[in-house]
Amino acid sequence: MIKVLLSTVAGTLVSIVIGCLPAMHVYNVATLFIVFYAAVSKSVLGSDPYVMMPFMMGLVVGWAILNTVPTVFLGAPDESSMLMVFPTQKYLMQGRGYEAVALTAVGALGGVICLLIASPFLPKIMPIARRVVGPNIFWILMLIIAYMVMSEFPKGGDHGDTRFARLLDAWKSLSAGILTLLLSGWLGFILIRRPITTEYAFSNIMPAFVGLFGVPWVIQNIISGTEVPKQYFPKSIDCSGFIVFRGVSAGFLGGFFAAFFPIVTGGIGGLLAGHATAQNDERSFIISQGTSKFVYYVGAFMLFFVPMAHITRGGLANMLQTMFVPRTMADYYMIIGAVAISGALAFVLLGIMSRATIWLIERIDYRYASIAALLFMTGIVFGITGFQGLLLMTVATGIGMIPIAFHSRRSNCMGVLLIPVALDMAGYGPAIAKFMGLI
Repeated sequence: MIKVLLSTVAGTLVSIVIGCLPAMHVYNVATLFIVFYAAVSKSVLGSDPYVMMPFMMGLVVGWAILNTVPTVFLGAPDESSMLMVFPTQKYLMQGRGYEAVALTAVGALGGVICLLIASPFLPKIMPIARRVVGPNIFWILMLIIAYMVMSEFPKGGDHGDTRFARLLDAWKSLSAGILTLLLSGWLGFILIRRPITTEYAFSNIMPAFVGLFGVPWVIQNIISGTEVPKQYFPKSIDCSGFIVFRGVSAGFLGGFFAAFFPIVTGGIGGLLAGHATAQNDERSFIISQGTSKFVYYVGAFMLFFVPMAHITRGGLANMLQTMFVPRTMADYYMIIGAVAISGALAFVLLGIMSRATIWLIERIDYRYASIAALLFMTGIVFGITGFQGLLLMTVATGIGMIPIAFHSRRSNCMGVLLIPVALDMAGYGPAIAKFMGLI
């Protein structure tokens, strides 16, 4: 028990560094820890799961919560928190950045509680759900892609002197959304066929994620010369119990949907759940996104430990499955305990790190902070993937700038995964790859 506790706390404390820095994705860091641990232990990783597994869960839980800091204060989201950027940036520019963090933290804490409540039922439900859903994943992915396009229903139409001009104004956002989806899908299709590195699987897609979701918003901050106003620390947040319940329930629904279905991320799951529950309150939306991101990452790893389900979702579970296979309820209870301990600790640390970040950005020009964030992202990409990764990041950045320029949904950038995987599941992938000269 002491071993599990110390490992969980250690993983959570390490997540302070990777969670509060832009472009530091937990999967990249987890890969390095796995390689290091396997080399140092001089044994198969599964021989001592009560050290590595709680550590990894603490790392994932801490990152899923603490990554709120760069998302809110530096505008550098990952693919699961991209929908949060505009509402939280609005709060930041109103001097309410700490309140945005608090709302997200409430959502994440709600995600912890929901996962703990659901944990006794998962061993009975998930094996059945896996058998039922497995043969139909392709159709579900195609429906998601279709819904993403349909949800970009023409907006505007109020500007212009002629009907044609108003028609162009109405379809500008929709056209940009479709273009973003297709271009990101094309990029993902090439990337899957021509990986830039074979050393670490997640490193192939990491530069594209940084370019699609992180760099464009930071560039916008640099160009616009945004000045962050003084931030306030409210004693309480104006949020009723019903708003919290609505946000957490929608976020859990979307996050768990994303955790269970391959390729679907927390951002897309949160979008679907938000529409299904007709969310129209910013506070509820921010809470739901905090829940969705937490449940997406943590839930996906937690499903790996559900006995008899054999569910491998997310990069971390895929990396660990060749080294350790959970078989008993004891392993499952161990990881549930790690979620509870790490979630409570990360919730406290988030407030501390948010205050420290606010202190920093109030003393440093926000443009300089954004430049530093951009340089850090570039350095991380170059350090892991080299010049090829930088080239990929640059191309992805061009695609990621389209939604910002034309005010369409940034979730369309997830075509980088959705489209190539859907085409492969449909059986068209090899033929298209041959036509494009990739094979």
